Amino acid sequence: MATKQVAKKAVKKVVKKVAKKVVKKVAKKKTVKAKRKPNPAFMKAMKISDALARVVGNKPIPRTEVVKKLWQYIKKNKLQDAVNRRNINADENLKAVFGGKKTVSMFEMTKLVNKHLS
Repeated sequence: MATKQVAKKAVKKVVKKVAKKVVKKVAKKKTVKAKRKPNPAFMKAMKISDALARVVGNKPIPRTEVVKKLWQYIKKNKLQDAVNRRNINADENLKAVFGGKKTVSMFEMTKLVNKHLS
């Protein structure tokens, strides 16, 4: 009789494990997230000032693209500070954009670039 009880307990354990797996699979299928939509305000083409146009071009482009092109220019001309990577050392073109400042932090850069977009 002891072997029957052991066998029943083993069967119950297997049934519980299978039931848990089924519940987990069902729960995973239900959690489907909707895709994030980009904010249309970020995608709006902005007019670029003459000073900024020397760096990123003169066509109206969205603010996000302006920042991307600015970073491409900084990396291409190796203007990022070697010691403190958060700082950008301005060349003649960027000094006009940065209001005459020689060194600007990357966080301050976006604020200064905003003044050249309309």
